[in-house]
Amino acid sequence: MKVVLQRVKHASVTIEGVVHGKINQGYLLLVGITDGDTEAEAKKIADKVVDLRIFEDENGKMNLGIEQVQGDILSISQFTLYADCKKGRRPSFTKAARPEISNPLYERFNDFLRDRGMHVETGIFGADMKVELLNDGPVTIVLDSAEL
Repeated sequence: MKVVLQRVKHASVTIEGVVHGKINQGYLLLVGITDGDTEAEAKKIADKVVDLRIFEDENGKMNLGIEQVQGDILSISQFTLYADCKKGRRPSFTKAARPEISNPLYERFNDFLRDRGMHVETGIFGADMKVELLNDGPVTIVLDSAEL
């Protein structure tokens, strides 16, 4: 499981011209799931997301967590995080889990975030989504369950 976490001032996702999810300060998460990922990994990454201290304190140091700044989360399913670009010019996505596996695990990941008290907005799994954000910093962190 991979999550690209971006600290944002605000973010939104639009589907077919309608805003489906919108947050102010917090995290935009791009969530990729591969075959073999489990609920245990989803929980571990969800906990890491909530526990990270990457918001600035009064001294300008990254020392505050998302809960301390009362931030929100916009979570977007992103199978392209498992693109394989080793051969040719068109990526292969065979490492991305099939929708019948990845969608329930993506939903469970979001539930784990909510269980920790987070307000989570989402897109629609598999939809053509337009994501807008104002990256704060910029601060972008890649979390990979294989490395946690």
